[in-house]
Amino acid sequence: MRQLPLPHPGPAPLTSPAALLWWQARHQQWLLLASITCGIVGNVAAAALPYVLGRIIDGGLTDGLSRTLWLGCAAFGAVGLVQVGANVWGHRLDVENWLRAAYATSQLIGHHVTRTGDAVTAELPTGEVVATVASDALRIGEVYAVAARFVGGIVAYAAVAVVLMRTSLTLGLLVLLGLPVVVSVLALLVKPLQRRQATQREAAGRLTTLGADTVSGLRILRGIGGEEVFAGRYRAQSELVRRAGVGVAQTQSLLDALQTLLPGLFLAAVVWVGAHLALAGEISPGQLVAFYGFAAFLTQPLWTATEAMRVMTRAVVGCRKIIKVLEIPEAGADSADRRAAVAATSPARTEALVDERSGLVVRPGALLALVSANPDEAARLATRLGRFRAPTGSGADDDESLGEVRWGAALLRELHLREVRDRIVVAESTPHLFTGVLADELDVRGRATESDLLQAMHVADAADVLDSVPGGLAGAVEEKGRSLSGGQRQRVALARALLTEAEVLVLVEPTSAVDAHTEARIARRLAQARRGRTTVLVTASPLVLDVVEEVVLIEDGRVLARGSHRELLAATDSAGRAYRAVVSRGHGPTNPTGPTDDAREEARHEAARR
Repeated sequence: MRQLPLPHPGPAPLTSPAALLWWQARHQQWLLLASITCGIVGNVAAAALPYVLGRIIDGGLTDGLSRTLWLGCAAFGAVGLVQVGANVWGHRLDVENWLRAAYATSQLIGHHVTRTGDAVTAELPTGEVVATVASDALRIGEVYAVAARFVGGIVAYAAVAVVLMRTSLTLGLLVLLGLPVVVSVLALLVKPLQRRQATQREAAGRLTTLGADTVSGLRILRGIGGEEVFAGRYRAQSELVRRAGVGVAQTQSLLDALQTLLPGLFLAAVVWVGAHLALAGEISPGQLVAFYGFAAFLTQPLWTATEAMRVMTRAVVGCRKIIKVLEIPEAGADSADRRAAVAATSPARTEALVDERSGLVVRPGALLALVSANPDEAARLATRLGRFRAPTGSGADDDESLGEVRWGAALLRELHLREVRDRIVVAESTPHLFTGVLADELDVRGRATESDLLQAMHVADAADVLDSVPGGLAGAVEEKGRSLSGGQRQRVALARALLTEAEVLVLVEPTSAVDAHTEARIARRLAQARRGRTTVLVTASPLVLDVVEEVVLIEDGRVLARGSHRELLAATDSAGRAYRAVVSRGHGPTNPTGPTDDAREEARHEAARR
């Protein structure tokens, strides 16, 4: 058994469907070559059976059950066994080729879509993207499943051509010229079939999108009485898909009918001409039987060629759809001029991360907190450190502001995006959980041991999650973490971020959904777990601020003050007053030596209400 998914194959060429198909073929070339070898052996063995049978009839029946007859029968059986063995193994390899290509394509699409952000839904309907995985990827797999039989048929056709031309020029020309004529007639239907399949594919994609949108908004539709309107639209689109399917079926049925009729007429012509040549004494009875067998056998490569045309037609349509998805740029991807430039030298671990726009300096190995009266302002700064644009689309953090973030001597935007994602991890305030095993949900980089998982859950104080999920780490998490509370989801997301072992970890409000006692435990454990590794926290919680090494107060997008939590609380200038107003939310007297337990509790609850 081969473990899936396979390693990511890298960027695919998007110039044409042929380039994409050839690229995938190179990635499974040895499997494809083994399959083609079995296809050639099986087809040549099948073509050799009529030849051996003709030789037996001409030379082995004269003396009854003679040694010549027995040897001929043994040769006939041996060739048959070779054909059976090649076909059995060839079928296994054909299926593996199909699965490998289909799943690799699905993996390629899924990997890319997860990195495009909302750009993919802005460019293409949801149903169109779903159909590339559910339908188009399987169509591409079919190309590699039929390839071995197609190549084997061509080789066998060439072998039969040599034998026919050496035996009878008349029958040889009839067989060798007649089959291409039949294939050419069938090929005339390929273009109309491809056009109608493309139309059906477009209609089916729109239907899938309409269905997904209707289901996702069903509760709202019922609330405003619009359910019947959308049901009518779905029925209308379904009718369009049905009509397009009927058009495809009409062309396909004509192709299937001609695929049976034309080879049958061709075979009858070969038998009629061969019989007359045998009566005239130009060929022997054994040669007549061999010619009939050759003609019957050559209908198989003909059917395979027809099937290959049909499969390739659907694959080309699917490739065009897949290329359209893969052409959507990744979120935060390098622009063309950046890709053309030489990438900046990777910064060392000892280099500071600097946001020149705000004046923030994140020293390597520091445990630093960002505080702002406007939480969105601090969150924008944090996400900018990870080379993300502002989600609001307000233009506050466009490409120019991204260019003001420097890591050592290099601008962050000059580094390859993959390197930035590997070394800097930003965990936003709203956790996103997916369906799957809890251990897989936590270990997104696939390199943590069970001990690492349990340690991360301990730091995030998420032991209760292991109790609430049946099976613990081996248990299943429901979609969006529905079976977990808001605080549990947040702590699972925190453990997941810790397990990335990021060189720079940015956590936005990591404890906003937990109670004060849990928050205090998380703060202490987090400070210990990330000691010596660069960590940035966006929070206004005094319980967290009291354990970090440095606090930076942000106001109007600029650094207003920095120091320890207690130093900023004790400051008597305007920055100190602003800081106390943020962390206490303006309630109660300020203790210059640090907040009391009651003040901490009140501040925590105020921060949670925010």
